[in-house]
Amino acid sequence: MGVLLTFGSAGALSNVVAGLVLTYMRAFKIGDRAKIGDVTGDVIEKTVLVTRVKTTKNELIPIPNSTVMSSHTTNYSSEAPTNGLINNTTVTIGYDVPWRQVHRLLITVAGQTIHIEQELATFVWQTSLDDHYVSYNVNAYTKQANKQAMIYSSLYANIQDRFNKEGVEIMSPHYRALRDGNTITVPAKYLTEDHEAPVFRLPRREDPVPNPPEDGR
Repeated sequence: MGVLLTFGSAGALSNVVAGLVLTYMRAFKIGDRAKIGDVTGDVIEKTVLVTRVKTTKNELIPIPNSTVMSSHTTNYSSEAPTNGLINNTTVTIGYDVPWRQVHRLLITVAGQTIHIEQELATFVWQTSLDDHYVSYNVNAYTKQANKQAMIYSSLYANIQDRFNKEGVEIMSPHYRALRDGNTITVPAKYLTEDHEAPVFRLPRREDPVPNPPEDGR
């Protein structure tokens, strides 16, 4: 009993000390949306022993304060009311679509998404030139850090609707296609007026077969 009490009190004491340290660190407060280790949710209670987090699935997860101290913590709410929290996602679009058109579509879509701040300008970065597509990262500000799941769901749906309406194909997941050589991925506005597509055509069945050599070879 003495050994159990000693080890038990040591664990409780470490949680108490960690709770006091967290109080003075002000890493988060009640109501903040935070990610503690692998757990993301709203902080609903802080005690001397545990911190309770409620996830977007209404799961209540108590996390010992010593675990909180030893884990990487991300606070999504601390800057949101003043400077805004950036919600971002990446879409991959083929090289045949002009990048200015993609930027315009993504900025328009972000402006139509719920809880996105119109006063803070949305911006788009091109993050890589891949084998089959260009990666575009759209960044939009919100002050509703606790509604990220709803914001992302709305943003994804708007991207699909808008890009489908404009006839722009989203190349995610990877698409592979066989080209016949008559098309080119460079946008038409960059081509010269006298541009001619390269010719590459397989013979059709009705095409005449060349005469074989006289010697039969």
